[in-house]
Amino acid sequence: MKRSEARKKAADLVGRMTVQEAASQLIFNAPAIERLDVPAYNWWNEALHGVARAGTATVFPQAIAMAATFDEDLVEKEAEVCAVEGRAKYNASKADGDTDIYKGLTFWSPNINIFRDPRWGRGHETLGEDPYLTSRLGVRFVKGLQGDGPVMKAAACAKHFAVHSGPESMRHSFNAMASEKDLAETYLPAFKALVDAKVEAVMGAYNRTNGEPCCASNYLIKDTLRGKWGFEGHYVSDCWAIRDFHENHKVTSRPEESAALALNAGCDLNCGCTYEFVMKAYEEGLVSEEVIRESAIRLFTTRYMLGIMDSSDYDSIPVTVIESPEHLEVALRAARESCVLLKNNGLLPLSESKIKTLAVIGPNADSRIALKGNYYGTSSRHVTVLQGIQSELEGKARVMFSEGCDLCRDRVENLAQPNDRISEAVAMAKASDAVVLVVGLDETLEGEEGDEGNSYKSGDKNDLLLPQCQRILVDRVLEVGKPTVIVLLAGSSVDLGSAADKACAVLLGWYPGAMGGKAIAEILFGKVSPSGKLPVTFYHQSDLYLMPDFTDYSMRGRTYRYFRSRPLYPFGYGLTYSKIRICGASFERTEGGFEVRVRAENPGKTLTGDVVQIYAQNEGSNNAPDNPRLVAFRRIELDPGQIAELTLKVSDENLMVVNERGESVKEGRVVLYAGTCQPDAYSLELSGTDVIRMEVN
Repeated sequence: MKRSEARKKAADLVGRMTVQEAASQLIFNAPAIERLDVPAYNWWNEALHGVARAGTATVFPQAIAMAATFDEDLVEKEAEVCAVEGRAKYNASKADGDTDIYKGLTFWSPNINIFRDPRWGRGHETLGEDPYLTSRLGVRFVKGLQGDGPVMKAAACAKHFAVHSGPESMRHSFNAMASEKDLAETYLPAFKALVDAKVEAVMGAYNRTNGEPCCASNYLIKDTLRGKWGFEGHYVSDCWAIRDFHENHKVTSRPEESAALALNAGCDLNCGCTYEFVMKAYEEGLVSEEVIRESAIRLFTTRYMLGIMDSSDYDSIPVTVIESPEHLEVALRAARESCVLLKNNGLLPLSESKIKTLAVIGPNADSRIALKGNYYGTSSRHVTVLQGIQSELEGKARVMFSEGCDLCRDRVENLAQPNDRISEAVAMAKASDAVVLVVGLDETLEGEEGDEGNSYKSGDKNDLLLPQCQRILVDRVLEVGKPTVIVLLAGSSVDLGSAADKACAVLLGWYPGAMGGKAIAEILFGKVSPSGKLPVTFYHQSDLYLMPDFTDYSMRGRTYRYFRSRPLYPFGYGLTYSKIRICGASFERTEGGFEVRVRAENPGKTLTGDVVQIYAQNEGSNNAPDNPRLVAFRRIELDPGQIAELTLKVSDENLMVVNERGESVKEGRVVLYAGTCQPDAYSLELSGTDVIRMEVN
């Protein structure tokens, strides 16, 4: 249904409501209006990496892991699965009269905030640190979730608008100060891209930006979102964010004022309870009937576009599609493509014929929690790393397992002495031919402030190190001297210290989803080549002292575009079992930009996926980022000996730089680089590859 038609129907319906009835529809758990045949509807649903918190669903790798695939088609396919399974759940719930939370078709995903600081606990919910990568993957997520039919499959929501990335402990009162340059260059581009892609909803952040609460910001909502960008969908507050106006930000003194401030700025829907005071605000003259009705019209426009108020072809989607073999295969493919091989001295892939006994050690080896990240659904089957390895080696070799230590406490058993599982782990390492050491974090150590799913309510990380108990375990196991691969399950930058130097290989598995253990085992034993790339910079622990304070939202010194020192592992980096070589590159001027033609070759003996990456630098420009920036990418897969030619488009817009007034300008001599990593010396050294440099003007 076209928006104009849906809005016409919505306006007619809202016009038949009383002001009080219209106001009642502006809260996330909107009640039924029986006299108008308006059903109750709960707007709150999540689909960050699969339909979340609503029972059984296909659980994909966490969002940051999906970003590591650099695979636009796969991200769109993931979102399509979310939409189909979400429809199936909605249909079943509706048939049973169930309109509870997490049962609707309005998904508050994706999270397209920029992962600017490695300490941010929610960073693994994002698509990384780069505005361009975030934009491209976010757009395809919206396309997959919403579809292109006459009725939307589901409604996507771009969050959290805007300039939001910690600290979690301060988010309810924090004022994020951002320059016009940083806004235009870093914090807003992904939101603009998703608005251009017709995302149906935008969610405001908890914090203030440059003094204004994000859920009542004239600059963000009126001037930018609805003004410059022409956004026509609805705006929703983060949950209980409007209550923060009077309780924490102190920009109002009572709920009536907070409700009026948000509503007058254009925040249509309240996740929370402050809009229960809308009618009092109306009676006091703080908000007009016209404003109330306009927000209700926007919300019912969405409901009509989803077919909620009428019917659609999606009404017959059955629950049998949930966790179907086809959907599970997409999740497995995503897990395979997301793993990033950070180091390999030749140990990987492991040889099944040479290993008679393998020790699998570590607190994340058999952990289901570490598979999931946060905002997850319930999988009917989980394959941990241990289980994946056991399946690969069944009938071929002995697999021994030791938890080794707790995830973060100094002992596993409460009555035991500290480090109570170390001796077991050491003994098993000594008895083995090789060791797989599975360590890292989970959502209890990096997550959302106050999230009930985060048992420690830890939110942000204090540092980039493994918990001390894990550092002790790793050191003791490596001292044994057996060939060892470290598998790191985490959602952000972790500095393994000297352990990374001592280990033969390091594989980053992220939070790989319910099928993650199978994918990781396939990679370890060479059934699949690793092919993921880092969507964030991995820093040394000492780099934190070089970066601006966590509360400083200036981009100087942050992310690969502005970090001037040598990182632990660079953005865009990731090894494979066969080095894809860029053996030719050229460019041609087209309308609106350039076409870059790249010739890629797989000289190895392994079927390998990789990512062709195009970076740009404006040499001589005072306004350009310190380092070349990503302007195009394409995931490829090549058979041994295969040569492929592909064309990537680079827009003129992405070759401009942003000045201090936030204006995009043509400046400097534009240079393009084509390769499978960043064009800096350290990336080339680590990856053992080359890039091709092209001057375009």
